[in-house]
Order: sequence, then structure tokens, then C-alpha cells
Amino acid sequence: MAILEDGLKGNIVTALAIGIGAAVLAPVVIPLFASVAKPLAKAAIKGGMQLYESGKETFAEVAEITEDLIAEAKAELAESATAAAAAASAAAEHAQGETAAS
Repeated sequence: MAILEDGLKGNIVTALAIGIGAAVLAPVVIPLFASVAKPLAKAAIKGGMQLYESGKETFAEVAEITEDLIAEAKAELAESATAAAAAASAAAEHAQGETAAS
């Protein structure tokens, strides 16, 4: 690390040597890097696609469960309203019966 720090502080010869070395090695290093990076990128994309699909399935299941719960809650509310109306009707009839009996 000290070689790079000391060598690049103003020594143009060292900078040129590094630049030329990089230019010479680039045609060899870039294809090697690409041959390693391409399968890794492809695997990451496949993993992302699988994660997306499983997320879609999970979301659909959660949506179905939620819809079922909402339907059950509505049914219970309707049942409660029907029971309350029946109780109110019975109470009204009972009250009318007591008034008629008096």
C-alpha cells in the first residue's frame, strides 16, 4: 500500500507504468472476469425471479384468507342484525300484548 501511496504522489513514470500495465492486462482480465461474473449474475436473476414468484403465491394466499375473513365477518354482522331485529320485533309484540291486555 505504501508503494502505491509513495509512487503516485507525483511520479509520472510510475503512473504511466501502471496505466500501460492495465492496458496490456485488460484484454486478458476482462474476459476472465466476465466468465465468472456472467454465471453469478444469471444465478442472482434466477433467484430474484423465484423469490418474486413465491411472493406472488404468498400474497395470493393472504388475499384469499383475508377475503374469507371479511365474508365471515359480514355474515356474522348480518346474523346479529337479524337477531336484533327479531328481538326488537318480539319485544314490540310483547309490549303491544301487554297494552291490549290492560
